[in-house]
Amino acid sequence: MTQRARELLCDALALPSEERADLAAELIASLDGPAGDPAEVEAAWAAEIERRARWVLDGESAGEPWEETCRRIAGRLQKR
Repeated sequence: MTQRARELLCDALALPSEERADLAAELIASLDGPAGDPAEVEAAWAAEIERRARWVLDGESAGEPWEETCRRIAGRLQKR
């Protein structure tokens, strides 16, 4: 990370949490490239939701209880 990036990070971390969240969302969105046609984006999300729902309804995935998901993620974060 460059010195300029470190300075920006330091400044960003001093912002209130809501502003940090907005900034983070904008930075992440900038990595995706230009936004597509909203109708196409919505159709793609609808198709993905349908694919995932079908996966569960067909018994290919039983899912995982939220508590187990939290424990698994916490375990991964502790290893970092």
